[in-house]
Parts: sequence; structure tokens; C-alpha cells
Amino acid sequence: MSPSARIADRQSYHFLHLLAALRPHWRADRNLPARLQRLLAANPAFGARDRRLYRELVFTVLRHLPWIEPLLAARPEEAVRITAWLAAETKDTHAFRTVLATGTPPTGELGELLPAWFRGHCPAVFLPDELAALRRRAPIWLRMQSDGAEDVLAEFAARGWSCSPSSVLPGALRLDTEADVTQTEAFRAGLFEVQDLGSQLVLAGVGVTPGDRWLDACAGAGGKSLQLARLLGPAGQVDAADPRPDALAELKIRAARAQLANITVMSHTAATGYDGVLVDAPCSGTGTWRRAPHLKWCTTAADIAAHASRQLDILSRHAPLIRPGGLLVYATCSLSRVENHDVAAAFLAMTPAFAPAPLHRRFDFPADGQALTILPSRHDTDGFFVAAFRRKSD
Repeated sequence: MSPSARIADRQSYHFLHLLAALRPHWRADRNLPARLQRLLAANPAFGARDRRLYRELVFTVLRHLPWIEPLLAARPEEAVRITAWLAAETKDTHAFRTVLATGTPPTGELGELLPAWFRGHCPAVFLPDELAALRRRAPIWLRMQSDGAEDVLAEFAARGWSCSPSSVLPGALRLDTEADVTQTEAFRAGLFEVQDLGSQLVLAGVGVTPGDRWLDACAGAGGKSLQLARLLGPAGQVDAADPRPDALAELKIRAARAQLANITVMSHTAATGYDGVLVDAPCSGTGTWRRAPHLKWCTTAADIAAHASRQLDILSRHAPLIRPGGLLVYATCSLSRVENHDVAAAFLAMTPAFAPAPLHRRFDFPADGQALTILPSRHDTDGFFVAAFRRKSD
């Protein structure tokens, strides 16, 4: 056995043991990546490259679970071979794939790689282009927090990293190199944030007016809060609210790094009269399945129905905080019609003080009523939904 074959054999052994430890949990644990991280950290023999390799291989299995899971018990070597074929080609997977991606490449019906029950929630993702996108690794997108990207690009070039600008949104860059951008001087100086392009398109499509006063009602760690603060400009104001202290602590760090003085962080909302309220609602995350493939197998139709009920409640509670003529923006990182169009329709039916508001931009996506559904394949993003409602004048 050659040295490279011996290394691949050892890696296959560790990989299969990781799968055996994860298998009882991957159809129930929404925090499976954290479980995997703990398993990797618990083995002192794993270096950084080992951890990256096994993480990539496990995520490959989760993307293609119906093709690989049936082989694990009776034909583990075949499961490893198929995984080697399907894994992305990176500097960490190259040697593993060179040795073990033997024979013919696997084939199968791509529609099998999504839960069958989801077809009724979003038929569009079962079309060929979307199925192909959903089985690929999601790219890293950056959002510039200044008017130019020269300093960021110069540092990346010095490190040998390449980027591609978005064709539809100025200031958005796709990282084309495997790299930890958080270790750069540009990141520490607050010149950019990591934010998926689809997430950036949500607010860019709304048409935010500089100088207005907005509430980010479900701010979390503040990705959209920071973007909103930039769009509103120094004369505008963002109140960022969330019930989770840890998320708000991270938001404060990010706002300070970006030197954005027009963000006020709060644990709850008491003010009224906002020009706009963003409800980026907690959701099933079905739009993030290419980035978090484990969610495909531990999300159910019942989960989505429960999210929709909560989303409608959040929308209804925040609607009175908007001034007459103001804007309520509803967004999710879901592609389920139940969480998106159905929630929007239910809100309008029960809240006659609001009417649908047209979006400012559609980014080459087809008409979807007055809402915008961001499908992954068109601009290499996660999936998102956004709709806007205007409060009628009294």
C-alpha cells in the first residue's frame, strides 16, 4: 500500500466513525454542526486540515443522504467511494478524492436529495437548475461597509485570494478562495461583513430612504441591522431589538467594528412611529439548505406550520409601531410558501390598515405578486423571501 493509500485508509476509518456517531442524530438535531465540531475537537490527533476534511465529507453525506445512508451498514467502502466522488474539490479533499474516487461516478435523481413533502411548499426548487444549486456548497459573500473596496481587494490580492463582484448589487463580493476572512486587517477595521448575497438583496430590494428611523424587530446578531444602518446613512436611525442577550452582544461588537453610530441595541421595543419596521422572522431555514444541509432531514411540515403561526403573531404585534404611510417589511430565509406567501396573505386579511407595497428592485427574478422570492441558482445565493406592506394614512 502506498503512503497516500495508507493515509486515505486511515482517513476513511475516522470518517466512518464520525458518521456512526452522528447517524442517530442527523434526522433530529438542528444543531448537528455543533455536535460534529465537538466530535472533531475531542480527538487530539486531528489537526486543522483533518477537521476541514472531515467537516467537508460529513456535509457531503448530508447533501446526498438518500444516496449514501443506505450503504453505511452493509457497504461502507462504497459509501466512502461515493462520498469521495461527490465531495467538493478543495486543497483539503484533493488527496482523499485522488485515492478513493475510483470507478464510475455516482448518478441518481436529484429530486431525491430533497424531502418529497417539500415539493408542495416550493415546486420551483425541484427544477433542474435549483436542484443542481442546492447540492453545491454555498459560497462566501461579503458586503462592503464603505463606498469602495480598494483596501479590501488590495489585502486579499497580497494574500493570493480572489473575489468576484456581484453582477446585480454593487458592494457585494463573492470569495473565490478558501480563506478565513475574519483574520484580515480589513475585517478587523470594519471594512466588510460576511453576509450572503441573498440576504443583502432583501433590503436592497425594498428601497430604504436615507434619514428614516427604522426598527429591526428580530435583529439577532445584526447582519441586516448593519446593512440597514448603512442604507439609512448617518442621519438615519436603527433600533435593533432581540430577546437573546448573546445575539445582542455580538451585534454591539459588530456595530462598533463597523463604526456605525446610528444603531441602538435593545432587548425589547417600546417606541412607536417608525418609518419602517423590518421583521426578519425566525423561520425553518429551508432557504439555507445548501449551507446547512442537515436541516433538510430534521425539518418537517409540522415545524413549518408552527413557524408560520409564530411569524404571523410577530408581524401583527409590530404593525402598530409604524407611522401612517410607513413600511412593514417581512422577510424569511425560507422557501416554503406556507411561511412566506401564506403568512403575508393572512396578515393582510387580518390587518386592513396595511396594503401590499411594490418592491424597489427584483434583481432579474420573475414576478411573484408584489413579493420577491430569491431562489439560489440565479445569483449563487441562499434562498430568501421578502414582502412589504404600507400602512394606510389615517
